[in-house]
Amino acid sequence: METELDIEEESDDAVLGSYEEPVRLVDDAAAEILILWATNQPVVWKQNFFVRQTSLSFSLDACGQIFTIIQSPSAMVKPGVTGAVLWDSGVVLAKFLEHAVDTKRLHLLGKKVVELGSGCGLVGCVAALLGASVILTDLPDRLKLLKKNVDANVGIPVTTRGYVKVLELTWGDELDPHFINPFPDFVVGSDVIYSEDAVVDLLQTLSQLSGSHTTIFLAGELRNEAVLEFFLEAALEEFQIGCIDQKRWHPEYRSCRVALFVLVKKSLSCM
Repeated sequence: METELDIEEESDDAVLGSYEEPVRLVDDAAAEILILWATNQPVVWKQNFFVRQTSLSFSLDACGQIFTIIQSPSAMVKPGVTGAVLWDSGVVLAKFLEHAVDTKRLHLLGKKVVELGSGCGLVGCVAALLGASVILTDLPDRLKLLKKNVDANVGIPVTTRGYVKVLELTWGDELDPHFINPFPDFVVGSDVIYSEDAVVDLLQTLSQLSGSHTTIFLAGELRNEAVLEFFLEAALEEFQIGCIDQKRWHPEYRSCRVALFVLVKKSLSCM
């Protein structure tokens, strides 16, 4: 039977899931943290290089149109609220998806995508304009801003094959059938690895969402070594993980403060 994991035997790189480009395999969480911080040196690079979190809106050219994303900087004063503004990792992931589709490394047309922690909705909106059927998700109190941005930048329907939905999702909860019937082809998320408590629930949801053909893309800011190491160590118990080199990102949207990972369930390699 054809496998979802195609490992190159003479290399430390592998092709994971539906991303048609070799990535550097992650097999040790602590070693990966050393590599990322030694190679990228994130603390010496400017934070929020692409975004302006004090602005009420953010514009980005993608998929042949100008996206205008509404932000709510005032909401950032509330503890735990980060999705009211954009972060560089979201911009990097959105433009990575566009570039990967343009270069034929990724095929989103007609595919089902679930975005976790959608926040302002940029990544999900870009995926929709690339032809995917997208479910954007967040906590109940974040949905109003998310729906505004989806309506303003995407509209419904997106294509004759796809659709856009905004649904409530709390990580760790039992999933509604909309999410897993059928299972998504892709799960995406940006800046979703931010605390050890959240990691446990995030991984439970990632596991529930992962079917036999599900590929996960996660982009995150390199700001807390301990939290990222905790995530990688826990995720490696169930997932095969690869780190995507910046050479594969959009050439104009690269940041040494951001890491981009691709994940598939380990069980897929044995099918």
